Amino acid sequence: MIESIKILDITKAAYEAGQKILEVYDTDFQVETKEDASPLTLADQKSHEMIVKHLEQLYPSIPILSEEGQHLPFEERKKWETLWIVDPLDGTKEFVNRNGEFTVNIALAHNQKPILGVIYVPVKDEMYFSNQLGAFKVNRYSNHQLKSEQNLLAVSDKVAVGHEGSYKVVASRSHLSSETEAFVENLKKEHAEVEMISAGSSLKFCLVAEGKANVYPRFAPTMEWDTAAGQAIVEAAGGEVVDAKTNQPLLYNKEQLVNNWFIVR
Repeated sequence: MIESIKILDITKAAYEAGQKILEVYDTDFQVETKEDASPLTLADQKSHEMIVKHLEQLYPSIPILSEEGQHLPFEERKKWETLWIVDPLDGTKEFVNRNGEFTVNIALAHNQKPILGVIYVPVKDEMYFSNQLGAFKVNRYSNHQLKSEQNLLAVSDKVAVGHEGSYKVVASRSHLSSETEAFVENLKKEHAEVEMISAGSSLKFCLVAEGKANVYPRFAPTMEWDTAAGQAIVEAAGGEVVDAKTNQPLLYNKEQLVNNWFIVR
């Protein structure tokens, strides 16, 4: 089943969802507040509906865990060996603030590990994805007439973690904790020059994956759909996403969908 999944299909689903988000982005949209006090917009819902439509049509046997979908009890979910983990609009705060730093995240997890990831940046029309061949980025995704996996790879740039110049730390634009500040201070003792970069949503994972940042510490709550696609891409690019408690890779489809603090490097 996993072998039959085409990464092109998933990038198209993310792109179509991104177009639904942009339709709302250009309007005077309303912002609701969810039970956890996080913002919700019509864009979140439209993106969710588009992704679910694509995935259920193409891969009906694979269940979907989406931020905006129904969250089944663990007794049901624990039977899922393979599942999609979706954040239809990651960075809703960035969306509301209209700074463009929001993404569409789709990951495939198997045996609790993310094995495929897609992150689309609607405002920049940039597509990041990973598969068994590595991690890739497509600039101006909508400019390409993509009809096959070969087409997609031909217009993609392979990305890899790396280090040039100053040591760069990427942190959340909306969630900078005192623990993160302490982590950065410790890095300054190890590296001659430490530069801080701010970014929203899963863009932080993308910056590490393409070598534009060296580390992303996250010492604040996140959910599985916030990280699954980013982890798949970072790992395919040669990096790692480790649980700050266990020093092991983050795992998915857990009983509790909240992640421990983690470090991307």
